[in-house]
Amino acid sequence: MKDEQLKTGTTTVGLVCSDGIVLGADRRATTGNYIAIKHTDKVLQVADNMVLTIAGSVSDAQLLVKLIKAELQLKNLKTHRDSTVKEAANLLCGMVYRNIRIPSMLPGVSHFLLGGKDKEGFHLYDVYADGSLTEIKDFVCSGSGSVIAWGVLELMYKPDMNIEEAKSLVAKSINSALQRDSASGGGITIFTITEKGVEKVVDKEVNSDVTL
Repeated sequence: MKDEQLKTGTTTVGLVCSDGIVLGADRRATTGNYIAIKHTDKVLQVADNMVLTIAGSVSDAQLLVKLIKAELQLKNLKTHRDSTVKEAANLLCGMVYRNIRIPSMLPGVSHFLLGGKDKEGFHLYDVYADGSLTEIKDFVCSGSGSVIAWGVLELMYKPDMNIEEAKSLVAKSINSALQRDSASGGGITIFTITEKGVEKVVDKEVNSDVTL
């Protein structure tokens, strides 16, 4: 059964810079070697101050996104305050942990990168597919194209880079995966999280190298 399961692929990137967080992903959804959807959303806003990327099983990821959005709204109503990014990450982590351990013919595999801003500053978390949680201080990527994106990030990342430089690096790292990973494609979506708030800054098809 394991060998018969359809494998999915993607490339998602999260990066911490001097004045914010940048999150990006490709736009292709695959089932095995078949391109199921050419243009889909893999970077989603879940609160006024938080954005996440999705990778893994689409149905599980979409359901967990709906659940975390609802849970955050309920938590804010109960506590009369906005949830911190760490609280949101822990909530999502618990959902992923339970989801992958539910007995099923199709294991619920989902991987998220969650970024946001709260009263304590900017935060980026890696919510891994097994339910583990890691706070990221520089950069992180996931999906089948991540092995290619890692090389670009390792070479070009600088801790003191600003948001414009970070946007360009995220685009370059994802674009490198688009050129070599058949499971990644369809274009690039990029969100920034700064003092001004959450903003979608790139959402377009990519047929060649992207420059910002």
